[in-house]
Amino acid sequence: MSERVSGARASGPLAARGPGLLVMDVDSTLIEQEVIELIAEHAGSREQVAAITGRAMRGELDFEASLRQRVATLAGLPVEVLAQVAAEVRLTPGAAELVEELHDRGCRVGVVSGGFEEVAAPVAADLGIDHVAANRLEVVDGRLTGGLEGPVVDRRAKTRWLRQWAQADGVEMERTVAVGDGANDLGMIAAAGLGIAFDAKPVVVSQAPAAVHVRDLRAVLELL
Repeated sequence: MSERVSGARASGPLAARGPGLLVMDVDSTLIEQEVIELIAEHAGSREQVAAITGRAMRGELDFEASLRQRVATLAGLPVEVLAQVAAEVRLTPGAAELVEELHDRGCRVGVVSGGFEEVAAPVAADLGIDHVAANRLEVVDGRLTGGLEGPVVDRRAKTRWLRQWAQADGVEMERTVAVGDGANDLGMIAAAGLGIAFDAKPVVVSQAPAAVHVRDLRAVLELL
């Protein structure tokens, strides 16, 4: 085992037949940044938002409450800012190669994000990702209201999407892989055939069966 990865490796049906579905987090996993912080930069509330994000990622704050607190700081921003933010997003090294390799192996790929569909969906489309679930920002008269539309994508929702997509794709849970870096990824990490902490917070590394310790998504393949 190299220092790039640690913990469990694929076993059972996952090892024998390969992964059928890999679901990963978006902010700080598929991409290098936290999207809400990029949006907050435009609203002048980045430091405030980053502090709340840090507490939520460490599991010190309820995710939904923290998300609503952070989104409230974005009220009044013109909706055009979201396209600017999507252009600022940087993929994590190895992201495109991981998705391509998984598709070559016949594995479906999904992203599930406590961030925002307005940014996650175009990134996923560029990579040819099969499934996307994320929060939606409420917009009235071309400006963000500081609220959200619909139910929040939190820890429970991430786990639910993993199960739903596996069922839709005809993949048994033993052949699913979940990858994430924050406390709200722990549900899907526990539910998947193999759960992987990616360059993650200590609370996540300690609870995940496997971990990647470098910012290179290709390292995920070393565990498969």
